[in-house]
Amino acid sequence: MKFVQIYEMSQKIKQNIQKVIVGKDDVIELMIISLIASGHILLEDVPGMGKTLLAKAMAASIDSDFKRIQFTPDLLPSDLTGINFFNQKKSEFEFRPGPIFTNILLADEINRATPRTQSSLLECMEERQVTIDGDTKKIQSPFMVIATQNPIETQGTFPLPEAQLDRFLIKIDMGYPTTEEGTLILSRFKDDNPLEKLEPVVTREDIKMAQKSYSEIFVSPDILEYIVKIGEASRKHPEVILGISPRGTQALLKASSVYAILKGRDYVLPDDVKAMSGPVLSHRLILRRVSRIREDYLNSVLSDIIKDVPVPSEDDFIEDGENKI
Repeated sequence: MKFVQIYEMSQKIKQNIQKVIVGKDDVIELMIISLIASGHILLEDVPGMGKTLLAKAMAASIDSDFKRIQFTPDLLPSDLTGINFFNQKKSEFEFRPGPIFTNILLADEINRATPRTQSSLLECMEERQVTIDGDTKKIQSPFMVIATQNPIETQGTFPLPEAQLDRFLIKIDMGYPTTEEGTLILSRFKDDNPLEKLEPVVTREDIKMAQKSYSEIFVSPDILEYIVKIGEASRKHPEVILGISPRGTQALLKASSVYAILKGRDYVLPDDVKAMSGPVLSHRLILRRVSRIREDYLNSVLSDIIKDVPVPSEDDFIEDGENKI
């Protein structure tokens, strides 16, 4: 698939989601980036911000399977992965697949499940497979987990461990709508739910082709070194206990590559890396101090890290004079 086709496909998905979601263009764009980069998304914000609606609108825009799981403390790993049960009529064991065998999985309020159940997602998110009773079963492609969580209500919840957070390519905070957006939301949902009328605009084959093609974008050695130095700087920052791992730098490269395509270019710029550093890296940093305004604190530390890394010159960013898709 050519870059121009990936760009056009992303615009179709974005415009389709906008039929349901008011505003939040940057949030929608981040979700599309994660989808094309074969990543997973953590949606975090207070209740009633449209997290579940956004995930459903994304799934409805793609001609693929969609499953939703409401995470609760009594949810078991087998409720996600499936079980081998004994069929008395056939006198043999049969596998009953769980909701994890789908294309788009909405893990609603993921932090309400126990760590044991949360950990059942680790293998499928990283390796796209599930091992049940010693038998490994592949998950169909494309596969993306969209997990939501409420950062305010902590009673009866189980915070995601760092190993689980690292599996998410991007973390997104929804944010409150403006006055104009809030008014339009009331008007749009006054008589009916536009989600019920939403039709898919791309096929799963389109997504699979885009996932295979986006990495062919030109990335200069200077950009690769710039990303690595950001990771190194995060490990040396005095406010950081645990910095960005090699997997984190790989995630930043993937997101930056797709972001550049969505901006109409066939090469990656330092500005692309900077734009993706917040959504990709913020949830991967472990800081020394616990702040009540954690997001502001995280953003401040990450901003310091980015400022400390010299930006490479613009030489060699463009290959053979090509600069537009």
